[in-house]
Amino acid sequence: MSLWDALTGEFIDVIEWTDDTRDTMVWRFQRSGNAIKYGAKLTVREGQAAVFVHEGQIADVFQPGLYMLETNNMPVLTTLQHWDHGFNSPFKSEVYFVSTRRFQDLKWGTKNPIMMRDPEFGPVRLRSFGTYAIRVKDPALFLREVVGTDGEVTTDEVTFQLRNIIVARFSNALASSGIPALDLAGNTDQMADYLKKRVSPEMQAFGLELAELYVENVSLPEAVEAALDKRTSMGVVGDLGKYAQYQAAEAMRAAAENPGAGGMGAGLGMGMGMGMAQQMATGAGPWGPHPAAAPATMAPAVAAPAPPPPPPPDTVWHIAENGQTTGPFSRADLGRMAASGKFGRDTLVWSAGMEGWTKAGEVDVLAQLFTVAPPPPPPPPAT
Repeated sequence: MSLWDALTGEFIDVIEWTDDTRDTMVWRFQRSGNAIKYGAKLTVREGQAAVFVHEGQIADVFQPGLYMLETNNMPVLTTLQHWDHGFNSPFKSEVYFVSTRRFQDLKWGTKNPIMMRDPEFGPVRLRSFGTYAIRVKDPALFLREVVGTDGEVTTDEVTFQLRNIIVARFSNALASSGIPALDLAGNTDQMADYLKKRVSPEMQAFGLELAELYVENVSLPEAVEAALDKRTSMGVVGDLGKYAQYQAAEAMRAAAENPGAGGMGAGLGMGMGMGMAQQMATGAGPWGPHPAAAPATMAPAVAAPAPPPPPPPDTVWHIAENGQTTGPFSRADLGRMAASGKFGRDTLVWSAGMEGWTKAGEVDVLAQLFTVAPPPPPPPPAT
């Protein structure tokens, strides 16, 4: 290698950037201390912009195209340093390539729930998430406000701050919107448009443009969603009386189709079927008569009389004759004995609760037995 080749190889004459990643926003041209010679070629492709920084100052911004770094097309840089020595005066500057394409499908979401007052549910907590897209609109401003001296900047380094801005503005917009929680799904487009108008000026301060913003979902807490599902299920069921009849019919069919249950399944199905038939005949469900089952002129139902109480237990009696006791006997047994002459008024009897043996004729309950049969005849007169 000749000395001339060694000297010319120290200077860069082609400046370009090809990127195969999808998240790099800024890349600094790696010159490794080499100088850029006068007349070098700068290639800026579509979706890019090149920012020249000379001695710590932004000298110029180049849009897509092919440029020869000469005095006639770099007037700003020329005022910073005179290029009048040709090859003998190379200059050292930093070249930053800025991607101006759209970075899309960036995620945002609420880390903590948003408190709001709902007219139907009262105070509720809501969560939300969505996507947005950005692009670099002002490369010089973006380089000044965000990049600084960083040699490579990706979307992960800037989206954290952007997400915080979006969530903060969305929380304020949602809490002050007054839209009921059940109607939020139908207003996500309006909320996204409003949020985009609020966030765009703040992103412009970083040299960025908010190309798109979407509110994909606004969700309630799990407990509220579970209660809402139950309420929806009740609305779908409709007439609870008819639903109960349908459930009874399904249970009866299941019992009939289950032969392994034997007589129990058959009896259960028969009982439920009879109960359902009675409800259908009277128009009554498990919660009482259904309003549609009776005409509007029907008189109110009269309560059925209460059943009589069960009869008291029968008293049993013991008999004392000839120093021996027999029994116990029921009152009916004593009545038959009185009719046959085996039980009389002077027969001593005793039952639980009595103080001692008492003649049957002196017990009111037993004295009635002797009113049917006449007393014994008097003795014959003496001759």
